[in-house]
Amino acid sequence: MAEDHKAQAAFDDFVQLWTTGTTAGRRAPVLRRPDEVGLEYEDVFFPSMDGVPLEGWFIPADSDKLVIHNHFLPGNRYGYPGHLPEFSGLGGFEVSFLPEYRALHDAGYNVLAYDIRNHGMSGQGNGGITGIGLREYRDVIGSLRYAASRPDTRSMRKVLLSVCLGADSTAVAWSTHPEEFSEIQAMVMLQPVSARPVIEEFVKGIGMADGFAKFDKAVHERTGFHLDEQSPIEHVKAVTVPTLVAQVHDDTMTRPEDVQSIYDALPVADKDLHWIRGTDQRFRGYNYFGEHPEVLINWFDKHLQ
Repeated sequence: MAEDHKAQAAFDDFVQLWTTGTTAGRRAPVLRRPDEVGLEYEDVFFPSMDGVPLEGWFIPADSDKLVIHNHFLPGNRYGYPGHLPEFSGLGGFEVSFLPEYRALHDAGYNVLAYDIRNHGMSGQGNGGITGIGLREYRDVIGSLRYAASRPDTRSMRKVLLSVCLGADSTAVAWSTHPEEFSEIQAMVMLQPVSARPVIEEFVKGIGMADGFAKFDKAVHERTGFHLDEQSPIEHVKAVTVPTLVAQVHDDTMTRPEDVQSIYDALPVADKDLHWIRGTDQRFRGYNYFGEHPEVLINWFDKHLQ
């Protein structure tokens, strides 16, 4: 009975994370700022496509190149404070995007990073529920419109760095509003994901019989979405720019064949699939470009015209 109670508690916690983007009912704080790695930055705010207020940073560089960063769930523009006890259940270590922002800046890239709705310091949208891209896509479009509205960024050459939830959101945005992406020249998708393999692996891990159906029912009752709707595979078919997909190959939270399917669905000839080796922890992948920025920068440098 104790094991059943433990499995149910883990199930309930993951349903809450999946449907709200929170950890134990709390948003992850924006714990660090770019000046901690010697970067000047501007606090910015702008509306999503549907009016949700979004908070972010603009990190200037002396160039006409701009990276727009779309983060993962349940993190934010800074990363994720997994080293703090309250947030330690997803690996127990910190994710920080600041090193990759530093590397991008030093390579001549301006950076726009922001908190997706219901994350970080951005506003609440859709009653506080997450759609794994099905509503958050509006924030991606909001960031594109903001970059097009600033006098100092409107004429910049633009690329996207879209991570997990941010990658799925970007794919949905591209398929529903392709006209918004006319100025994007290249993209990196780090760990895009479909819901089904994540939830199947999770319920298998906690030993819950009929767990996928139970999870799908719980998500549907909270959000109105079914898990099989939450996949970028059909949406990435609208992408039109050179795209690098990167993923922890042995990620215990999903399966490599899902990311392979997402990659295969990309219709562009100029694409690459970069497997991250040496770990089975998904959240290590979120630190990868901070540790190996050359992978990211070389892709962008190669494809900016």
